[in-house]
Parts: sequence; C-alpha cells; structure tokens
Amino acid sequence: MRVTVIDYKAGNLATVLKALRRLGAESEVTASPAPIEAAERLILPGVGHFAATERLDTTGLTSAIRAAIAHGVPFLGICVGMQWLYAGSSEAPNQPGLAHFAESCSRFRESIEKIPHVGWNSLEARMGSRLLVGVEPGEFVYFTHSYKAPVTPDTAAITHYIEPFAAAVERGNAMGVQFHPEMSGATGLKILRNFLAWKASEC
Repeated sequence: MRVTVIDYKAGNLATVLKALRRLGAESEVTASPAPIEAAERLILPGVGHFAATERLDTTGLTSAIRAAIAHGVPFLGICVGMQWLYAGSSEAPNQPGLAHFAESCSRFRESIEKIPHVGWNSLEARMGSRLLVGVEPGEFVYFTHSYKAPVTPDTAAITHYIEPFAAAVERGNAMGVQFHPEMSGATGLKILRNFLAWKASEC
C-alpha cells in the first residue's frame, strides 16, 4: 500500500511518515498536484493556523484533492487537515475550506479550562465507524488545538473538552481526525492501520 502525504508547509510530516513506516506502508511526499491524481491513499497532516491552507489553493492542490476524493481515493485529514474538510474556520474567516462538510470550525468557548486543548483525552467512538474499528470506549489519543469541529451526523467520535466536539469524522471515502494518530501510541497506529485497510469499494 502506497500513501501520498501532502506537503503544504504546515504539517508534521516526519512523525506521520515514521508511523506509516512502522505499519509497513510505502509513502511519498508531494507538494504538487500531479502525484495526487495517481494516488492510492492521501493524507493531509496539519499543525498551526488554518490560514496556512491557503497554500493548497494557490498551488492547485485543492482542485487535485477534490478530484481524487470524487474518484473514490481514501483521504485522511489530521488536525488542521481535518478542519480543512469543512467549509471554513473562524480562525481565518476569509480562507475557505474544502466544504466536504457544510459546517464550520470555531474556537473553544471561553472557560476556566486552558486553551489550547493539549494532551491526552479519550474517544467516544460511534457505532459503525470504519476508521475506528477496534477502538474501545475510553481509549486515549493526543490532541493539540484551539479550534474544533461541531458534532454532526458525520461525526465518528466525540471528545469532551470544555464542550463536546468532533474528534473524528467520516463521510464516504473522506475522513478526518482532530487528534494526532501518529503521536497516539498503539491506539493511533490502530486507527492508521484501519485507514490503510479501508477499501474504496466499501465507501
């Protein structure tokens, strides 16, 4: 299995590539649209500010990713990469997302809890999630973020911090995780393994 990891200068590529190697997957990194058109699997990592996703538009990556998803290529967005699947984020109101999901992301409401949400937290996986097969209730994964996606029918897992938010989302062959599976130990590797095993014909 070969995975194409998209480089838009805002992703923690090294840890993602290391995790893929541990699972025995071949990988390539691309910053241009051409390899995306022939990809078997796509991963869009992300850290930092939502505004960084502008580079996806200016380099033609957005159009290539949209076409790949439409053709059934399994796609996984991580952290900001997941948020990019939505219509946008209040973190960068003028920068649109892919709009695979119609909702928008927003900042955690003010609370006595600190923002950003950094550290280990548990998942409440919903029944029927193919990405989270084998993940038991209460398993922990690693988060670092200040903005979150709302809970909707497309939410595959919920986590609670200040308020409930979508920790994982999936619709068809496009899926995303707000946490960092590549930094989440055995549970994270299990989720990445599920992504690698996900057949387009099952979407």
